[in-house]
Amino acid sequence: MDIKQLRFLVALDETRHFGQAAARCHVTQPTLSMRLRSLEDELGLELVRRSQRFEGFTAEGERILAWARSLLAAQDGLYAEAAACRGQLVGSLRLGVVPLAGFDPLRLVRLFADRHPELRFQLFALSSEQILERLGRNQLDLGISYLDRLNPQHFASLELADTRMGLLHDRRHFQFAAAALSWEALAALPLGLLSSGMHFRQSIDHALRSRGLSPQPRLETDAVHQLLQAVSAGLCCAVMPLDSGLDELTEHLTLTPIDGAHTLAPLGLILRRSAPRSALAEACFAEARTLLDA
Repeated sequence: MDIKQLRFLVALDETRHFGQAAARCHVTQPTLSMRLRSLEDELGLELVRRSQRFEGFTAEGERILAWARSLLAAQDGLYAEAAACRGQLVGSLRLGVVPLAGFDPLRLVRLFADRHPELRFQLFALSSEQILERLGRNQLDLGISYLDRLNPQHFASLELADTRMGLLHDRRHFQFAAAALSWEALAALPLGLLSSGMHFRQSIDHALRSRGLSPQPRLETDAVHQLLQAVSAGLCCAVMPLDSGLDELTEHLTLTPIDGAHTLAPLGLILRRSAPRSALAEACFAEARTLLDA
């Protein structure tokens, strides 16, 4: 057994496709398949369910996969720890971010990048539940998510922002004279919203229901870029975070504040407490407080 076999196994889990896993690992598909079969032979277990294509992992494979992730995290942590001892932060920081976060994650990325030129970044748009799950499985180093469902025994957090809301609209299609809008005014508009179940949408629904309002959205999607396209086309307006920079994407977009509108919970930077966790994640989490207060 060698570390490459474990990386092949994890790549297969993340891509769910033999060819894509092989491409990610810079090997041919036959080589990846052969090395995984060799790992199965050494362990005396069937790890992968196969036919003409990948069909998932066996129950034993899922258990071995968890160990593979821990071993790879330990190896990455070893290299990061060695670099930290030399006064460097190197490697790739995996950051999960909820859609429509009221805190710009690139602000944090830029701060880290300025201080640590060798650092690389991977950003993933995920739900709150997915971020906590992937932090727990060591698939992420840090998360930017809402703090209302956080178990402080399992996760450390640094509060970042209270997300306030505004109405994003295209001035070519919608004009508002008021400096701020009420929820009652929004209820009469064609709205585009994130899919129900997402935290940002839940905050919008709560604000509307608490005022006895129940508008029917004209468009629902789980993709922010589709909302932006619909707003630019004049199909709808969309409730978005203030200070998100979305109104700067084109000259026609503008964000009008909504009176008393904010998410149900603040955003925070999240780090899992349990080992193994990378020295990179620990160092960036520790630096974040100082960098953001500066």
